[in-house]
Amino acid sequence: MARTTHTVSSRRDRSFLVGPRVRRTELRTIARVGAEMLRGFRALHFVGPCVTVFGSARVTEDDPVYDVTRRVGAALSRRGFTVITGGGPGLMEAANRGARDAGGASVGCTIRLEHEQRTNPYVDLSVDFDYFFVRKMMLMKYSYAFVVMPGGFGTADELFEALTLIQTGKLHDFPVVLIGKEFWSPLVDQMHEMLEDHLISPADLDLLLVTDDLDAAMNHIHDRTVVPFALASRLRPIRAIRERAIPATG
Repeated sequence: MARTTHTVSSRRDRSFLVGPRVRRTELRTIARVGAEMLRGFRALHFVGPCVTVFGSARVTEDDPVYDVTRRVGAALSRRGFTVITGGGPGLMEAANRGARDAGGASVGCTIRLEHEQRTNPYVDLSVDFDYFFVRKMMLMKYSYAFVVMPGGFGTADELFEALTLIQTGKLHDFPVVLIGKEFWSPLVDQMHEMLEDHLISPADLDLLLVTDDLDAAMNHIHDRTVVPFALASRLRPIRAIRERAIPATG
């Protein structure tokens, strides 16, 4: 059944992106997207403050970067943040697992794919999405910082989405931290070439912290979020409309 659901979802995405369709089909898509957004809003309204951790789904547990990512999740939890990921395997699993290790809250925003991507067992709350753009919006909307671990196309897409939203003023100047100086070095070099060619501004490079030092990363996130955004304040659920906070852990 799950495979059938994922296949139907993928077919809908392909159909949605082929160009103009009959009006009733477009209206059905608007309704599905709106319902998916509403479901995400209700599920994630009380999970914060969050930090999103991006990273590859393909990294296995025996890779050293898995352990680093697990320690990132634990460190964020100890700082009082809910860790939110794409909810899948690999480094997403490692971050959620680290949050669980530290007794913190762990959230996964998963995507339904034709080739099924399992939800990792370390999330306290899992929210499934059919549309990538809705899922990505949720990962951005509920986070006060972004930690980017090594990854492929999807991770790069998420990184540059965050940077573009911050650069254009659509998102607050939230910290973006890249963990793994050796891995990210070619990309940083490319950004410096962009700067030399006047394609970006010097201030754009200041949006990033690239480091291997987890303490430096946590201090950077703390200094740029906790005080400026008064993260001690929390929203409370309204029981009359069946809102619920994320389940307690630890």
